[in-house]
Amino acid sequence: MKRYRRQDGFSLIELLIVVAIILIIAAIAIPSLLRARMSANEASAGESLRTIHTAMTTYSAVYPDVGYAATLDALGGPTAACTPPAVATPATSCLIESTLSVTKIKSGYTFAGVGGVVGLGTINNIYSITATPSAPGVTGQRGFFINESGVIRYSLDGSAPTAASSPIQ
Repeated sequence: MKRYRRQDGFSLIELLIVVAIILIIAAIAIPSLLRARMSANEASAGESLRTIHTAMTTYSAVYPDVGYAATLDALGGPTAACTPPAVATPATSCLIESTLSVTKIKSGYTFAGVGGVVGLGTINNIYSITATPSAPGVTGQRGFFINESGVIRYSLDGSAPTAASSPIQ
């Protein structure tokens, strides 16, 4: 009578084959995942600029003696300052979330903006906001810009675009 040896577990070769298959799948999937994350960050930055544009328009309507907000801080405020029963003021209007107004970093993008006066007068009649990747090539590839015209413009190298940059179609 032949006795067969009982085999428990996997052999080293079987485990190496499974690890190799997992590594091949990861090598294919990870670059796609990183590109998708960068694309999502860029989309978030564009939508955040649209939100800021809407907030600037609202701010200028609510505070006509001021015009556009001079800083992003004035569009938002700390969470505590915007929690009911808080009252909005020109310094903390609570129109955008504190991520954009206080920390100015959202989804791998850094936001900067100013309002100003062109011509005679004291009412802010212009503004410009930029969104640049915190780590170009990692968190995003393109930089974005918006001003009172409401047209979002971009740069391909992650630098801060200007009013002369190409508009998003």
